[in-house]
Amino acid sequence: MLYAIGDIHGYSDQLDRALDLIRADGGADAPHVFLGDLVDRGPDSRGVIERLMSGQAAGRDWTVLFGNHDRMFLRFVTQGAEHDPAIKSGKGWLHPALGGPATLASYGITADDETSDRGRLLAEVREGVPQSHMDWITTLPRWHRTAGHLFVHAGIRPGLPIEDQAEDDLIWIRDSWLDDTRDHGEMVVHGHTALDYPQHEGNRINLDGGAGYGRPLVPAVFDGTDWHLLTDQGRELLRPLA
Repeated sequence: MLYAIGDIHGYSDQLDRALDLIRADGGADAPHVFLGDLVDRGPDSRGVIERLMSGQAAGRDWTVLFGNHDRMFLRFVTQGAEHDPAIKSGKGWLHPALGGPATLASYGITADDETSDRGRLLAEVREGVPQSHMDWITTLPRWHRTAGHLFVHAGIRPGLPIEDQAEDDLIWIRDSWLDDTRDHGEMVVHGHTALDYPQHEGNRINLDGGAGYGRPLVPAVFDGTDWHLLTDQGRELLRPLA
């Protein structure tokens, strides 16, 4: 069996619930793939990172992918960068809509996009965010392939081999991806584009059920034949949409 968990966005309680559902399904020791966007918006990004780091350190077969929000956090701490060209609204990471202030608050740092002394803030951030967290995020893979599936955060540029994909597409893409119906040669499992509930689109599976907006984090399991979602009532077959 193989388990996958979509965008967590700082909700450590939802992560714990998802791991409990996997444990109840009998999969605590099975491979897990986390699809990125570990941080921002929720109240405990630090706790999410520490749980995942601890699980890997304990020898769990956990693959954690790199998401666009993880990159924004990394770039702010290491470079002081607030803006990403992929954000068409022009909002920076310190805008509440992006969720940076919630991530910093989990490290005991108060800030938002109206904070005037950016130099002082950055010094406080670099003092308060453990270097081990930055080192770990830096090493997160951008994609993972197994069992006839390709796992990425956002999606792929259709028609390109995975080795030729740009990082910006792997963590940001929506245009030309979400409406592409071709067979990609393997099932692409991703997050990034928040839905009300995970969906199977036939050639891809989107597991971002909107946990970053207060909806439950719904883990999924591939049993060798089919994908199922894990709920409090047990497994729910994830059928391709008509």
